[in-house]
Amino acid sequence: MENKKIIIDPVTRIEGHAKITIDLDDSGKVKDAKIHVTQYRGFEKFCEGRVYTEMPALTARTCGICPVSHVIASSKAIDEILSITPPQAGINIRKIINLAQLLQSHTLNFFHLSSPDFVYGFDAPKEDRNIFKMMQTHPQRAKDGIKLRAFGQKIIEDLAGKRIHPTGIIPGGVEHRIELSQKEAILEQIPDMLKIAQDALEFFKTNLHKFKDEIDSFATFPSLFMALTNDEGTLEHYDGFLRFIDSEGEILQDRVEPKDYKEFIGEAVEEDSYLKSPYYKPLGYPKGMYRVGALARLNIASTCGTPLADEELKNFKAINGGKPVLNSFYYHYARLIEMIYAIEKIEELLKNDETMSEHVKTSSKISREKGIGCSEAPRGTLFHEYHVTKYGIITAVNLLIATGNNNLAMNAGVKQVAKKFVDAKNITEGALNRVEAVIRCFDPCLSCSTHALGIVSSRIEVRDHNKNILKVIERN
Repeated sequence: MENKKIIIDPVTRIEGHAKITIDLDDSGKVKDAKIHVTQYRGFEKFCEGRVYTEMPALTARTCGICPVSHVIASSKAIDEILSITPPQAGINIRKIINLAQLLQSHTLNFFHLSSPDFVYGFDAPKEDRNIFKMMQTHPQRAKDGIKLRAFGQKIIEDLAGKRIHPTGIIPGGVEHRIELSQKEAILEQIPDMLKIAQDALEFFKTNLHKFKDEIDSFATFPSLFMALTNDEGTLEHYDGFLRFIDSEGEILQDRVEPKDYKEFIGEAVEEDSYLKSPYYKPLGYPKGMYRVGALARLNIASTCGTPLADEELKNFKAINGGKPVLNSFYYHYARLIEMIYAIEKIEELLKNDETMSEHVKTSSKISREKGIGCSEAPRGTLFHEYHVTKYGIITAVNLLIATGNNNLAMNAGVKQVAKKFVDAKNITEGALNRVEAVIRCFDPCLSCSTHALGIVSSRIEVRDHNKNILKVIERN
């Protein structure tokens, strides 16, 4: 088969730059497939020499979608360096801002990046699989996505100063208290936002029967799962301890303090990708593959802690008879449940009297030369580790990004889907779209995990057993 090159527009529906290679054996069957993240990850190095107080604002620049996660993890790391605990109002406001980011990020993935596949099907013409087509054929659903995302972004802007790269979350708490007018404006919108999230969930569930092949093959395999939780086993995004479970739901490691993450998480490096490949140390590499993010959080949590989300969590838990859900297609389901949870939890926190206190921050001087901050980003568990001199100068940084934690699982998923759908004798657009779609299940933020700068692009190569390129799909 002669070499072919196809340019596909618009830009693929992921955040960041990636390349996928699919290798074929002598008979033309898929032998292997991998996702390659192609940007250099130099953020940790150029943080060295900076003053520690710059780190929240500096590390927020790793991403325009989930900067709040970085600001929170960074501020928590510095809280530890300063040996301070923010006032409860400061913690509650941080949580509200973090949940608002979770909501707007999940909304972006479901409505803008993934819904075109659910509405038109994975085999639909490429010109139909985008949000602009949805605006024409399903205008209300497109508007709902815009409204829900704007709701989350407005909370971030009002409570943290800016929608992107907010400055209001600081070491020791937050910069400003919540004004009564801000509280009332947010609470007034809660019923409408809940309805949008519930309608989206109902749409997803009523259409699941159309995607049996995808559900059965989109990164569906045994793996470990890791997430933050607490003593009650409640869904947690801000604080708590790390828990690792296996594919049967058995707890492998519990009550791990985030500051001890390196005792249990190793970071491997592949020669063909700038994205780290973390693994669970006791099982080694690559056997210690684990998943993070919404799917992992709901597999680990015994309860969400809010009424509507808890009702839906029961249905989620029933998918695999109470054992962990292993189908990565259900990341979408888990994110929809978390969207409902986020709205309910924001309302609960706003109605907490302590949240409205004027005492929102505290301060201190350096008392430790190392600090580790951890939070649950939309895409999974995030770690910031800083080493400083006694004068507050950064000497070393390690950022373990949520998307990186999913790297081994994403690669396994790409291989599984390619084996299922790619036929070298008849390479279809729908088959290659499914290879990309399994990555969208994980909602990777590759710009975040590699700190890339520029347009979003990807490249898929199908190669024969001699690694001659048979077909290329590029999105620029």
